[in-house]
Amino acid sequence: MITVQSNFKCRAIRLSRAEVEQWTTFVCSHERRNNAAMTLVFTDDRGIRPINKKHLGHDRTTDVISFTLEDSPLEGELYINLEQARRQASEYGVSPKNEAARLVVHGVLHCCGYDDTDDASRARMFDRQERHVTALGVK
Repeated sequence: MITVQSNFKCRAIRLSRAEVEQWTTFVCSHERRNNAAMTLVFTDDRGIRPINKKHLGHDRTTDVISFTLEDSPLEGELYINLEQARRQASEYGVSPKNEAARLVVHGVLHCCGYDDTDDASRARMFDRQERHVTALGVK
């Protein structure tokens, strides 16, 4: 069973809990992580910066931070910056909702064990991420 909890501390992009649950469940199930509990917190620049500084040592805003709390069964926590998602959507020429979905997929993939610390792993993760986003069909 896959459970998803969403907490909206920011509404810079209009998302429904049902959409977030669908995206998260889709990635978990396609990554064969059918026993998972994921918590997603949608925040803004002010909310994500202290998390980034405290846990990763980067005193700046970012788009998504993920924490794998348990591997089996999978338990993860994602912080998604909707203000940054809106900026990136404009930069990449996609809708804000599409970029938010991409960040959800990216964070869930991290919790599933994907890494993007070197070129090879980054390419593998990006390919997987884009296949999931395309399959989800978020416009």
